[in-house]
Amino acid sequence: MRSRSLEELVGGCLEETQSGPILVVRREFPLEHTHGALMLESAAEIPSWALELLGRSPAPVPDPRRLLYLDTETTGLAGGTGTYVFLVGAGLFEGDSFVVTQYFLRDLDEEPALIAALSRLISRFEGVVTYNGRGFDLPLLETRFILTRHRWPAGLWHLDLLWPARRLWGGHLPDCRLGTVERHLGLCRGEDVPGSLIPSLYFDYLRRRYPGDMPKVFAHNRADVLALAALAGWVSLALSDPERLDLSPEEHVGLGRLWEGVERERSAACYRAALELGLRSPAREHVLLRLGYHEKRRSRWEEACAHWEACLAGSGGFDPRPWEELAKFHEHRARNFSVAHRLVAAAIGEAEAAGAGSGILERLRCREDRLTRRLRPGR
Repeated sequence: MRSRSLEELVGGCLEETQSGPILVVRREFPLEHTHGALMLESAAEIPSWALELLGRSPAPVPDPRRLLYLDTETTGLAGGTGTYVFLVGAGLFEGDSFVVTQYFLRDLDEEPALIAALSRLISRFEGVVTYNGRGFDLPLLETRFILTRHRWPAGLWHLDLLWPARRLWGGHLPDCRLGTVERHLGLCRGEDVPGSLIPSLYFDYLRRRYPGDMPKVFAHNRADVLALAALAGWVSLALSDPERLDLSPEEHVGLGRLWEGVERERSAACYRAALELGLRSPAREHVLLRLGYHEKRRSRWEEACAHWEACLAGSGGFDPRPWEELAKFHEHRARNFSVAHRLVAAAIGEAEAAGAGSGILERLRCREDRLTRRLRPGR
């Protein structure tokens, strides 16, 4: 019985480019397709303000349907001229479908064809979406473009989803790898090939010219591209209509971190929602501190002090900042030096018990000395 080729197993075909043939695999998914608990449809409707926020770039931003979702599989993680991109998955919206197109190097000498096909594809879009693309995928692709005498598109708009993922889940997930985030959001890929094995599987394919586990690598890459689109849509929905999602207190904190510095009122509302849902220590104390700063900027001193006092009553461990903020309020605003002095003295005791660093203790003692002088008779 004739063994099936890789092209047959993955359902691909050879396409000609100006630099030779390249193996291409295409799959179409309806917009109603769910990737775990995530729907692709939301990614096609991301509002421009959300793209501006997530991409950390000023307007104008691309139309969400003019974004290309990119994921690469490479011969190693070190980067540099010795690292090849052997499989590129590209997701794009076409009508009522999300199409994942994959470009594969059957041999390393086909790299010019892969880059030519990718260059032609990218030129049709206004921006790209990646996961850790800023630190890995795009610099590596740019290097491969240069080595094959192609020009990487200057000023290409880029949304790297690793940044919002770290804001949303960095404080309570073990890590922010794409697979970890997917599992947290309800997706289990089953018998997915581990990413760490992919380079060795490709080198085995080059040596033996036998498909082996390469179809699993294609499936892994395709799942990554689907995850990019689904995650982009989920984050956009969380920003625009969080009530539609069953968000944890920690995710409300993450949304607050995304809004912080952009719309402080929205940020504060997210922090309050996290507290109402029972946010636990030590995250609770961090959020109370942030809310205190928020009220301080608005000169709402009673509310600010209430948040800082709640920090002191919590079990999140010693943090000098709420102590210092309360002491500053009583010294400079209320002009109640004795209360400020008692707060600083108590803070020093807490700091010593917690084994705080010498810098913190020195700062507190300097404040205590100044307040002691201000309490002396005749001043």
